[in-house]
Amino acid sequence: MFYTGSLSFHFARNPYYVRAFTNALPGYVLPGYNALRTTLLQKEKINIEQLLVPITCTWKTNGVSLCSDGWTDVQRRPLINIMAVCESGPMFLKVVNCEGDQKDKYFISNMLVDSIREIGPENVVHVITDNAPVCKAAGLLVESKFPHIFWTPCVVHTLNLALRSISSPSPHPKYDDIMEQCGWIAKVSSDVFFIKNFIMDHSMRLAMFNSLQIEVALSCQNSFCFYNCDA
Repeated sequence: MFYTGSLSFHFARNPYYVRAFTNALPGYVLPGYNALRTTLLQKEKINIEQLLVPITCTWKTNGVSLCSDGWTDVQRRPLINIMAVCESGPMFLKVVNCEGDQKDKYFISNMLVDSIREIGPENVVHVITDNAPVCKAAGLLVESKFPHIFWTPCVVHTLNLALRSISSPSPHPKYDDIMEQCGWIAKVSSDVFFIKNFIMDHSMRLAMFNSLQIEVALSCQNSFCFYNCDA
């Protein structure tokens, strides 16, 4: 419950939580705060690693694409997800908090190299990042360290940049005719953002999400894959 529900370990110290279990199961000893964040957490990690063996055992045969995706959480912290994707399915490796770090090509390349070494350089054949210039430079550094690994930009991010340029073009007389023909894209984009903001800001959104089952609530979607954690 603590791990699948993302509950704070401090909740184990809540007297009402303890009393509820005591009334329902007299004599049952609840796991304590320290056990939840140490020994039990380590056991759960081992359990998850065993569940992922069907995926990791195919890495050597099929190869792995290493994907990174940058985003910002609700606390405005810059985070980078690292995922391993192969024919057997995607696997989340880790998230890196870049707060206070200079996200230059060396920082990003070192982060990717560390993940490659964690997976095994012999298993990785491909690295995918955003199409930003700093990510491209980092990809070239990775290729120089591992000649058998090649870098490509994320197709979705590239298309997003292209559509953003069409939706909000910089004025230039040379391209006025083209921009006029593509004006419908800007209107569609505006409507999409309006609908998205309406849904995300609606008071019923949270109630609808809470009514769903836990495996749906733990779904994670990003530029590279849609991964469902079936709890």
